[in-house]
Amino acid sequence: MKTEDLYSLFRLHPAVSTDSRNILPDGLFFALKGPRFNGNAFAAQALESGAAYAIVDEEAFASHERCILVPDVLNSLQNLAWYHRSQLRIPVIGITGSNGKTTTKELLHAVLSQRFITLATKGNLNNHIGVPLTVLQITDDTEVAIVEMGANHQKEIELLCSIAQPTHGLITNIGKAHLEGFGSLEGVMKGKKELYDSLSMNQGRAFVCADNPLLVEMAAQLKQITWYGSAQGCARGGDQGDGAQKADHGGAQAPSCDVCGALIATGAHGLQFSWRKKGNGEEHVVHSALSGEYNFENLLAAVCIGNHFGLSPDQIRQGIENYVPSNNRSQELQQGSNLLLLDAYNANPGSMAAALRNLAARTSANKVAILGDMFELGEYSPDEHAAVVELLEELHIPKAILVGPEFYRHRKSNAGLHFFKTLEEAGSWLKEHPLQESLILLKGSRGMQLEKLLPFLDS
Repeated sequence: MKTEDLYSLFRLHPAVSTDSRNILPDGLFFALKGPRFNGNAFAAQALESGAAYAIVDEEAFASHERCILVPDVLNSLQNLAWYHRSQLRIPVIGITGSNGKTTTKELLHAVLSQRFITLATKGNLNNHIGVPLTVLQITDDTEVAIVEMGANHQKEIELLCSIAQPTHGLITNIGKAHLEGFGSLEGVMKGKKELYDSLSMNQGRAFVCADNPLLVEMAAQLKQITWYGSAQGCARGGDQGDGAQKADHGGAQAPSCDVCGALIATGAHGLQFSWRKKGNGEEHVVHSALSGEYNFENLLAAVCIGNHFGLSPDQIRQGIENYVPSNNRSQELQQGSNLLLLDAYNANPGSMAAALRNLAARTSANKVAILGDMFELGEYSPDEHAAVVELLEELHIPKAILVGPEFYRHRKSNAGLHFFKTLEEAGSWLKEHPLQESLILLKGSRGMQLEKLLPFLDS
């Protein structure tokens, strides 16, 4: 079946499922394959559960009249999303980066929803399957779409951009994430820059943080840029006009910021910051429920994009102040006598260091770091885990519980450091040595599931 014909069917049945256990009534079921499953085998079940049609790529499972046989189900899903996107005339904002992309996506959704009917990637559906599914959720009523793009190797962002066709884009930052796939920090830069490359080829606009020299350098070839940054970052580019001027970034372009912000306060009640527009001295103060100074740039990005799309300062403030972090991301939870900084959704060397520096800067007599292994670092894993242990000692964090085989290989005789191979061992130790009246950071890669230690921290 041609993509155009499949699209005609999609318009009649505009709901897409890839899991036979969660079929959307009268929609299309795409029988995807994975390392441990074959969706073709569940096509009949999907039809019985209410799907209008099942798209399969194995003839043995195409006997039902409502099964549509295609050469490759994944390619058909991606091509359908590309074709659907090609019919749309709305802004599509692509977001990628090593850290903070999901938080920034959620903030931006909260802000833009104050004025527009806004669709954003759900959860972390940001890969070669999740992006097409997100694009196919855009309806005729949608006014703005926000598409998160994740990647663990080069050319992946390029593929996702070819599907989502972003008109606007944001790279939150560049860090040591997914080094196993990217190979090096330079590989990460090249992979993330694929978003800028797409915008450049399609006359799109990028939102770039002036405080990040790597992003400033990577954005050098872009013609349409809206800049944001702290007072320091904005000062490097002055406050004059839309372009950029030379500065001492080793030849890179330093921007003239369209939105300039300043962090006012951090603490148990979240971040407080101010911002102003270019050419306007009026300052606007915003209180956010997000914790961690490292979230300041994410907040400022949401302000910048909201301002670009014409939201008033009050609409921007309401959007940010109404956003409550969830899903183990930058959450502050009171549990018994302990205050928890729960940021256990994901971790890499950059985000781990930022979280530890934030913990060190907080005011508390009893600070504890509970850290889990960082995944997908490949050959860099031993050095990066060793660096975290060294940073704990450098920051004089009095107590740390380090969980996972990667941290365990760097165990040392330090009274404040406690190493465990598994969550079960760490839980048993916490049960015997309950933490009380402490400020506790939980940070680790998703696969570590550090949130399972929460029952042991209610003292």
